[in-house]
Amino acid sequence: MRDVKRELKEAVLYAAPFVTWIALQMLLPTTAVGYAIRTGATAVVGLACLLALKAPCRFPWRGVLAGLIGGLAVCALWIAPEYSTWYRTWLELPIGEPPPAPGPSPYEPSVCGWPLTLAKLVGSAFVIAPVEEVFFRSFLYRRLQSADFRTVPLSRFDLSSFLWMIFLFTLEHDRPVVAALAGAAYGLLAIRFGLGSAIVAHVVTNLALGLHVIYWGEWWFW
Repeated sequence: MRDVKRELKEAVLYAAPFVTWIALQMLLPTTAVGYAIRTGATAVVGLACLLALKAPCRFPWRGVLAGLIGGLAVCALWIAPEYSTWYRTWLELPIGEPPPAPGPSPYEPSVCGWPLTLAKLVGSAFVIAPVEEVFFRSFLYRRLQSADFRTVPLSRFDLSSFLWMIFLFTLEHDRPVVAALAGAAYGLLAIRFGLGSAIVAHVVTNLALGLHVIYWGEWWFW
């Protein structure tokens, strides 16, 4: 017999950190301080949900290695097309508008100071990346297959759910082509090696991209 109350409780625990992130993104201004507040609040909610779930996430060495390689590959895929004006005009949102001239970013140290720039780096890599993986790969992908998502093994490949998961993940990003490819890569890693591998990959992607942004001053990625 299905335990509907438990299903709902676990669904809330899986989704609450991501919902917190999105809600604060809509409510707070696009500033370094706003991002830091969003990062802190999401981290607190995420940690509370993780402790309540009592669901360990394993990181076998093969999955970690695959995640490292996959994360770096996705980062390269994210960066390389940006040097094409055609790509930035027609394959990034808003479609058809030429890329704007680089201007001051709210996350530049000269604008917000190094502590808030580093808060952006930490939030991007170590907070939102794991939160997105838990929501999209561990929860949503399985929930699309069954209302009682807890009974669905993550290793099961379901094409319809996989494509919907990629589509919904893409809607969250302003670079739809590479976001779709990234979502597919993380999804395949989760199915083949487990959620830990997808988390490693996403953390590596965001960390490497953030370090690239800071080192080269290419703030439009953020």
